[in-house]
Amino acid sequence: MRILILGASQGTGALCAKAALAQGHTVTAFARTPAKLDLLHPQLTKVAGDFHDAASVRTAVKGHDAVIICVSSASLKGFKEKPDYFSEGTKYCIEAMQKYGVPRLVVLSAHGVGDSYPAASWFQRTFMIGMLIKYPFRDHDVQERLVRDSGLDFVIARPTRLTDGPAKGKYTRAAEPVPVPASISRADLADFLVESCESRTFVGKAVELGG
Repeated sequence: MRILILGASQGTGALCAKAALAQGHTVTAFARTPAKLDLLHPQLTKVAGDFHDAASVRTAVKGHDAVIICVSSASLKGFKEKPDYFSEGTKYCIEAMQKYGVPRLVVLSAHGVGDSYPAASWFQRTFMIGMLIKYPFRDHDVQERLVRDSGLDFVIARPTRLTDGPAKGKYTRAAEPVPVPASISRADLADFLVESCESRTFVGKAVELGG
């Protein structure tokens, strides 16, 4: 497959690029500073672009079979300054995918967004979603609604707390808004995001991830 990864320079996006290449896919790594992605491969193309610029996103989307959105702000300040951080770029991505007939959209959201809010822990609901990270969670909710209304074959990933540990290769995937283990490694999350570009198991679902 030809997979576009938006937000591929570091973190989960970079791990998605590595996982996709390891599985034989052709990858376009899109980021403001793609040179940060410490990876060279004959099937990898690095593209500099702005997730919040419609033309930039539209140019990147054309010619792919699937798109993974992993974009995030490097700090909470970024979400305060731009409360539609996730939803604006996702809107541009959806419009481009509809224009060019790109069918599969895989989006990184978070456990506790939307109908999974009651399944989040008391601590997460009270101190994290309610106070510390309320801005990104509010916009993830808007982002998810855009994705659900897009008409695309979508998969929404809702991981719990992300860690930098190695992949376990075994984690909980729940297509219902239920409690799941309190953390998951970025490597396992990347595995799920790449897998969701091809698999139809969770198409049209928001999937709670932990383990």
